Amino acid sequence: MRRVGRQWRRGGKWHALDEDGGAAREPRVTADVVVDCAVYERGLRAATLPPQEALARARECPGGFAWIGLHEPDAGHLEEIARVFGLHPLAVEDAVKAHQRPKLERYGDTLFLVLKTIVFVEHEKLTATSEVVDTGEVMIFLGADFVVVVRHGSAPGLARVRKSLENRPEMLAHGPAAVLHAITDRVVDDYLDVADAVELDVEELESDVFSASHGDDAERIYQLKRELIEFKRAVNPMARPLQRLSEEEDELVGTEMGRYFRDVADHLSQVRERLVSYSELVDGLLAANLSQLAVQQNVDMRRISAAAAILAIPTMIAGFYGMNFDHMPELHWEFGYPIMMGVTAVLSGLCYRLFRKYGWL
Repeated sequence: MRRVGRQWRRGGKWHALDEDGGAAREPRVTADVVVDCAVYERGLRAATLPPQEALARARECPGGFAWIGLHEPDAGHLEEIARVFGLHPLAVEDAVKAHQRPKLERYGDTLFLVLKTIVFVEHEKLTATSEVVDTGEVMIFLGADFVVVVRHGSAPGLARVRKSLENRPEMLAHGPAAVLHAITDRVVDDYLDVADAVELDVEELESDVFSASHGDDAERIYQLKRELIEFKRAVNPMARPLQRLSEEEDELVGTEMGRYFRDVADHLSQVRERLVSYSELVDGLLAANLSQLAVQQNVDMRRISAAAAILAIPTMIAGFYGMNFDHMPELHWEFGYPIMMGVTAVLSGLCYRLFRKYGWL
């Protein structure tokens, strides 16, 4: 057991202390929710502390800030964080419920950014039920001396982002805005990686649709189209927040970091353009597949009609000589049967050659 200020740590969890210094009954923010909480001073990691003490330590040093990462906190956890960092209740409510559109809001002296993350779901072959992309959410509270990051769903961990920034103290020296940039840059770079993987699915589907042994690929095309729509719902709304971060003057972001956000916005534009081209190509594949099906049905109908016409000849002749009349021409003629069979074969053969000539068979 280790005590830090008015909290103690045991079993990987932070707990409150009561007035007598004993453990309180209700736990505070637990370690399974708090992924990491550190204080940074002059671009360097100075200490790992619980949230309240991290913020107090950050405010003691000019230019210092606290960076706390949370994974799927519930309302109780976020209420305590909100009390410590002075977060707006509306933003906290959005961070608890998740399922938000990408957006950028300002609440007093705090920025609140919502990002949609995209993860490519590995699969051997695209089917009518394949899940291609999975979405998660990252919410970021940005203040002058703190940044609180909340992850939900399949959003990948940000340990690599934190490690990369800690290896670049000159970037961390820009303060919380550097963390905001690093996370958005990582999310958009993931978009590019997922777009590359989705492109392989589009190319595979295109090859199957135009292959000689193609079948009905409409369900697979619709599935990929649905996944692309989900992808675009995560990407397209991000354009406006990134535009604001890169173009509008904000003391929390600063002019220098605004240039970095312009680079992220450019990468996002590349992803959006690629998604538009993928959607157009998939629409074209759907139209081509439906056209192929219509042509195939037309070919099948012509073959059926040709076969029915050929079979109509012996059916007609057999119908004539199957009537129950005693006095019919050639009924008792010795060569009637072979001649009738020969006539039937010749007429059927002529019909067959005629249909073959015009491509019906």
